Amino acid sequence: MYSNDLSHIEIPTDILMPVFDSRIPAGFFGTITQSKANATETDQEIKMILANLPKVLDWLHDADYPQVLEKRPCGIPLFLYDKNISFRKVLFHYDGTPSSAKIIRDFLMMFQFQVVESQATIISPSFIPKSKIAEEQALIQLISDHTKETSFIKFNFTKIGDFWSYANKRDCTLLVTTKGYQADLAKVLFHFYKGTVWHDNLSFYLA
Repeated sequence: MYSNDLSHIEIPTDILMPVFDSRIPAGFFGTITQSKANATETDQEIKMILANLPKVLDWLHDADYPQVLEKRPCGIPLFLYDKNISFRKVLFHYDGTPSSAKIIRDFLMMFQFQVVESQATIISPSFIPKSKIAEEQALIQLISDHTKETSFIKFNFTKIGDFWSYANKRDCTLLVTTKGYQADLAKVLFHFYKGTVWHDNLSFYLA
């Protein structure tokens, strides 16, 4: 459920930027600047939280071990971006569940204007129950309808590190996945930040 309360987020609010648009306008990311979150001063519902990834990781590295990004995952998507924000190559993680499909549908609605020129790749589990095949095919078609180019692959990835590694090797610019991976993602990013395999053009959309 959306709200204007950021108390569930562990990341310091002075490096968070609340977004109130349910559909992001064209050109929005070209003018974005980091600002202090003042969500409690408005009745508007926050539809997304933007955070600069290096600042988040600097905060993580102030601790002796990776901290969680949220005390409890909620319905407000978290968008972590590094050097820049690009929708050139988007990697979608579909795990075969209705909640995963909803994340992707909501993402396409929110970023309708940003993905029209995107190259999209969907990673789906190698085995999908017959009851889920129709949903999977509908999702592939929906992504194809919204993006310039769409590819579909089957991998039995079970860890966020697998998706992160694949995205890096394929020069992806945005990974769309579930907040269920946020704790493991914090550990992966904590470990590899500023390392030789760090990819500073990769952003993350967690919902």
